[in-house]
Amino acid sequence: METATLFILGIALAGPFFWWSWPIVVIGQLIIAVNFAEISSHFPVAGSVYQWTKYLSNRTYSWFTGWIYLFAGVLTVAAVVATVPLVLIPLLNNMGMNLGTDADTNRNVAALVLLSTTLLSIFGVRLVAIVNNTGVVFEILGMVIFALILILFYHHQSVSVFTDTSYLGTSNQTGTFLAAMFMSLFVIYGFDTASTLAEETKNPRREAPRAVIAAVIGAAIIGAIFLFAVVIAIPGQMSQFVADTGAGKYPFPLVTIIEANFPGWAANLYLFVVFAAIYVCCLAIQTSTIRLAFGMARDRKLPFSQVLSGVHHTLHTPIGACIAIGVLAGLPLLYYAGAGLIAIGATGMIYLSYILGNTAILLARLKGWPKDPAPFRLGQWGLWVNILGLIWGVAMEINFLWPRNLAVGNQNPPVSSLPNLPNLGPIGSIPLFEATLAVILIVGFVYWAVAQRRALDTSVATAEARA
Repeated sequence: METATLFILGIALAGPFFWWSWPIVVIGQLIIAVNFAEISSHFPVAGSVYQWTKYLSNRTYSWFTGWIYLFAGVLTVAAVVATVPLVLIPLLNNMGMNLGTDADTNRNVAALVLLSTTLLSIFGVRLVAIVNNTGVVFEILGMVIFALILILFYHHQSVSVFTDTSYLGTSNQTGTFLAAMFMSLFVIYGFDTASTLAEETKNPRREAPRAVIAAVIGAAIIGAIFLFAVVIAIPGQMSQFVADTGAGKYPFPLVTIIEANFPGWAANLYLFVVFAAIYVCCLAIQTSTIRLAFGMARDRKLPFSQVLSGVHHTLHTPIGACIAIGVLAGLPLLYYAGAGLIAIGATGMIYLSYILGNTAILLARLKGWPKDPAPFRLGQWGLWVNILGLIWGVAMEINFLWPRNLAVGNQNPPVSSLPNLPNLGPIGSIPLFEATLAVILIVGFVYWAVAQRRALDTSVATAEARA
């Protein structure tokens, strides 16, 4: 249900026309997924991009890829956690509570949700597995069943609204559409981790590429139906709804659409399903990020690796890694300025890690990889798929880095726009995403220079990789 996080951005900037960003992003990400599918057929291991670069490039390159990928996961956890209050607060208020909708309340609720997912990761291994397995049910209910109900019984708009470009304005329609694409860009990633689950199957080299590609195709179909249904279920004049959303009248337009169409009990039921889907999504992403941190710590690639790689003898969980990811994911909440800004930072970091992964694969291809057979092979098309994937990734990374003012969505505002910050002088004028990336890279470079540059390579090779 990451779709819910940036739906406001897409509809406010481009109106219903933003829907077309979905198939564009699907095609771009499918190209990357096909490239990743081939390497996952050779190395179907947990850790995806970090592990793949470890076997295809040198340890320095792989370390920086893992470092960026790790913090992309941390920011994604923070972004999804920050989305939960946007659904949970209206649901609780409908049930008789009187919670505010201000930034402080949203931040506090998000912090409590993060605390709960962190505690579950530490103490509830079996419960986490059960919750993650039921997440599929909530996704199907929230994004397919209810979407079909909206299409069949609550359609207020005609299909023609999807071709109306008037909401893009007249001066910079391309730039506005590229900004509106952030909603789709935030949703369709993470498919590389599908190979992690395939690692536990009987034939991981065959199942991993299927899982990676299926993750993109499944998200593409479900997301397209959901977005279509939500848009045509918008009541009243579309132009007024788009204008009101852009003006901040509807801080979470998905809730507005749900409550405008369904009777009270049904709206609350749907809000609960959406809340559950987002919560499970957060738990799954946090678990995946913890596994990555644990894997890197086991390779002695992180600060305090001995603590982060320790497994509790009774709980059988890496408590150090669980706490570390929970604390790091909580840091953006100290300067909370909306889930959207965190989501954009997370997505930009993910795309950068994908660029690094695709670059490592491309350099390996130029040196003759793959030389060994695998169940999934691109053959002579591999090089071209790889290049297309890199072009797509770099283009979208530039899109993330592009500074944008309030008139075009304000997705990458200056650092000074964040609350609770002192006067930073010239640093305050740096775009937020660039500043975030710079901090992560500078801290990483200092740690690498001090602790990793001359360290022995203690990476743990998995049985699948050795095979």
